[in-house]
Parts: sequence; C-alpha cells; structure tokens
Amino acid sequence: MIDEALFQYCVDYSSPEDDILAYINRQTHLKVLKPRMLSGPVQGKFLELISKLHRPQLALEIGTYTGYATICMARGLGKGGKIVTLDINEELENMVSGFFRKSGLQDCIDYRIGNALELIPEIEGNFDLVFIDADKTNYAEYYDMVVERMNDGGIILADNILWSGKVLAKYRKKLDKDTKAILDFNEKVLNDPRVENVILPIRDGIMMAKKI
Repeated sequence: MIDEALFQYCVDYSSPEDDILAYINRQTHLKVLKPRMLSGPVQGKFLELISKLHRPQLALEIGTYTGYATICMARGLGKGGKIVTLDINEELENMVSGFFRKSGLQDCIDYRIGNALELIPEIEGNFDLVFIDADKTNYAEYYDMVVERMNDGGIILADNILWSGKVLAKYRKKLDKDTKAILDFNEKVLNDPRVENVILPIRDGIMMAKKI
C-alpha cells in the first residue's frame, strides 16, 4: 500500500525479527502457498506490542496460517494467559505445531484445527484480545461472535481491511464477494456503538476496535 522503499525503511527502523520468527518467515516462503499472507516483521511487532501493552489473559486468533502472528501475540500474554488459535488447514498442522514448540511458547498456545464458526462457541471465557485474519466472507460473523464476549477495554484487530485498495469507490464497479465482505465489515464496525475504532494503514490495513 506504500512505496516499497518507504516500507523497507519501516522494516529497517523497527525492532528486527528474532531467530525463530526469521526461521518461520523463511520456511513459509520455501514451503507454503501464498507466503505474502505472513504477518511479517512490522505487523508482527505491532501485534506483539499491542499484546504486551494489553497483557491479555485470553486471546483469540482466527486464522493461524503458519503461526507467525500467534507467537508475536503469545509473547505479550499476562501471567497464566493463553492464546487460542484456529485454522481450517490441517495440512499445515504438523509444521506449525513444530514452530510453536521451537518458540518455547507451546504451553500457552491452544492450537485447534477446524471451522472457526463451530470452534469459537466451544471456547470458555471472555476475550481480552482477538485477531481476525481468515476468510473475508465471514469477517462480520466472526465479529458478531466475539464482540459480546470481549471484556471491557478488550481489543479486536482485523487484517486486510484495505484489501489492496479495492475498498475505494473507483474500484467498486464490479465487486467480488471478498471486497463486498470487507466493505460491509468496515461499515458494521464503524456503526457499532459498543466499540470505538480506527483503521491503521499497516500493510493491507488493520481495523482496531476497542470494547467500550
């Protein structure tokens, strides 16, 4: 969304990836389809710092992919806290579980494979931090499932909110289902009196909503 050289400057002047995150980054690019889905160092550090500032007891991630963002958020959990991360791709399970063990954070990461719409109701407790980064057509439904379960002051983050610029009016002549879903989601959050929100132009855009 921004000039590549300027983005690289952001990378260069942000705290760098450590060895485990750099390893996950490399392995994702070597072995997994669509590696650009990886959060990467700037977004990953943002998620880590949000978690460290908020110190969640229960965090939820919808869309694990290869676990990069999971590890970033797990590093900020409060004492005794855990992050539940959900993904539908069972083919990545062994590799991602290995990444979690390598990070040393496996005891506070609850990694579940299946349909998030079915798995979310099975999670006990209210959330302090939620990160939505899965199929765009269900963003609004994921939001509805978690917003009432957020503790006061809880943070919901949603990725890909700018959708490569397709949210702009000049690109809307032929809306695909994912773009429409993102537009509807952004409208829903903006008009939800239960939260206050801001869109951050980090990578492909992050919606940040705080439960009032």
